[in-house]
Amino acid sequence: MNLVHELRIGEHKPQPRPIPQADAASTTRRGKSIALFGLFGCGNFGNDASLEAMISSLSESLPDARLSCICKDPGVISGSFGIEAVQLRGEEPAGTGPGRLLRKLAREVRDLVHAVRHMRKTDILVVPGTGILDDFGVRPTSLPLDVFNWCLAARLVGTRIAFVSIGAGPIGNRFSRWLMASAARMARYRSYRDTGSRDFLRNEGVDTSRDVIYPDLAFKLPVPPSLETVSRTQLTVGVGVMNYRGWYAFQEQGQAIFDDYILKMTEFVALLLAGGHGVRLLTGDKDDMPAVEAIVATLGDTHAGSLTYEPVRSIHDVIQQATGTDLVIATRFHNVVAALMAGKPVISLGYAPKNALLLAEMGLGDYCQNVEDFDVGLLAEQFARLADNREEHARTIRGKVAKFRQSLWVQDQFLLSTIL
Repeated sequence: MNLVHELRIGEHKPQPRPIPQADAASTTRRGKSIALFGLFGCGNFGNDASLEAMISSLSESLPDARLSCICKDPGVISGSFGIEAVQLRGEEPAGTGPGRLLRKLAREVRDLVHAVRHMRKTDILVVPGTGILDDFGVRPTSLPLDVFNWCLAARLVGTRIAFVSIGAGPIGNRFSRWLMASAARMARYRSYRDTGSRDFLRNEGVDTSRDVIYPDLAFKLPVPPSLETVSRTQLTVGVGVMNYRGWYAFQEQGQAIFDDYILKMTEFVALLLAGGHGVRLLTGDKDDMPAVEAIVATLGDTHAGSLTYEPVRSIHDVIQQATGTDLVIATRFHNVVAALMAGKPVISLGYAPKNALLLAEMGLGDYCQNVEDFDVGLLAEQFARLADNREEHARTIRGKVAKFRQSLWVQDQFLLSTIL
């Protein structure tokens, strides 16, 4: 198949927790030191979009601030954004048996000491967006423990903590829930990208009475002009695919879940192509290529020119590609966000409530299914209805996105006047 390859090198008033006068006074004598924490630099375009949005806001509002990033791949982040970056955690110990357990415990102690040392040089620890408080694809001793350790280190040395427009839940593992809820309790400021995240933490015993809702940080990023629809009958459909293998991809059934997902996605793409529509495959992570390759391999060369894929390296590429579609069907949350930013109606095949909550905000609550049990026939019906009403939905979406951007500006101003 000749695929296209163009590789491109709240309106709520927050009530913050009181800030001691000593903290505020100390930061007036020098540029603030702000550390940004998250799974950045690992190939997830949505995560890096949240980081980019926060860095852009801080650089504009606090040009003298000293920014650093605590992340998965410091080399990628420092190279992309020109800021200091430090490793999230130490290397995984090699070997097996009791000796490995002791090495793991020693590694955790070293990681906490490392975190304390970095937090001593830091005024504020900011967690910018992402679904940081869920355990999708992770064990308790990875990200949940990392979040807890860095927040604990910050609290031990008096560094303020702010969770900004984050996602929270689901968290399946009980120990992971305790670690992440405990980390959330340590924060001076918390805002969430949807009500479901706030409700989740409230149900875990976190006092959310002063917490607020603001949109996902990626909505602050610049948006290119949307392309006009060329045809009212033959559409270009963006299909966002994912290397999805279940909530815990490391479990045995992961391959079977992926195979079933690809089988149904391929069936739906074939229906679109048979209807005369063009299909542009979209991804949101560097690890999503197996899904693209599986669909292309199954369909073969018979749809050359009608089925395209352009490699992407950031959410900006995804947004740009989405501008050339008429509507989008997507699994990844930030594929949904990218399509909405481009002003395009979306159908979600999500694996967590976040997709459905966002689409409900956009008036698209009827266009959601769960990724593990979605029905291709129902998806075809949803597509037909959405295609017929896409222009009306697009107007609503553009208005909502503009309000989201304004709401995020309000949050920025609040953070600058109180937390930062």
